Amino acid sequence: MTADCTFSNSNVQANSPFLHFTSGEFTINGNGHSITAPSNLAFAIFVQNTGTVLNLNNVTITGGTTSVAVLVRNGRLNVRNSIFSDHTGNLVMAIHTNGGEIYLENAQFLGNTGGGSGPYVVSAAGGFASITGGIFQGNTGFDALIASRGTVELQGCITLGDNPNTRDNYLERPPNGVITDNSSCAKPKKKKVPTAVPTATHRPLAATCVDLSAATGITVGATFGIGSGVQCQRLDGGGIGIQSIIDAGFID
Repeated sequence: MTADCTFSNSNVQANSPFLHFTSGEFTINGNGHSITAPSNLAFAIFVQNTGTVLNLNNVTITGGTTSVAVLVRNGRLNVRNSIFSDHTGNLVMAIHTNGGEIYLENAQFLGNTGGGSGPYVVSAAGGFASITGGIFQGNTGFDALIASRGTVELQGCITLGDNPNTRDNYLERPPNGVITDNSSCAKPKKKKVPTAVPTATHRPLAATCVDLSAATGITVGATFGIGSGVQCQRLDGGGIGIQSIIDAGFID
């Protein structure tokens, strides 16, 4: 590339891939330039079919997408010294379905905003991701690195910066999601999603509403009587713990 490339929504069909690779090997040498995809696309880059290879070197992939910035299905993606920024879809990069492979070397994920349950990097349904070095900074509403029925291998120094509302930086999803972590930087401990829902432990029934009425002067009633096992507890704003209720002004 010799210049930045920006494409308007009128250039491509909505919900289709912007750059679609279905066979052979391709290389994009960005030389520090950027590719800005239209905002009406399901994915900016789609690498599809066994034997298809895309090499991204020193390029920035930016702009809004409705679903996935880069989708690899059965093909292979090699990324070196590249940046993925300012995406607003459900995923930023994904390996999807059987046999997809992705190799990231010093990739950066900056300022991306999740619109759903998507992570930054996914290894899914038999896919494989190798991540050597890289930075995750300023991303909102994602899980950072997820192995979902596939394998993620981490090496080198991977920096997890300030990512607001990020749920889990390292997450293994059953039944066969595996993260092999040989990276060299300090990071939060990875955790696994439980495979079974724990049995709930119920409190003994107690008619506490009578006591609350006596303490506060507030009349409490229940359809089957306040002695039917209805429980009451007085809370302050911190005890409520639900921001939308606190924002509405409830303090007691």
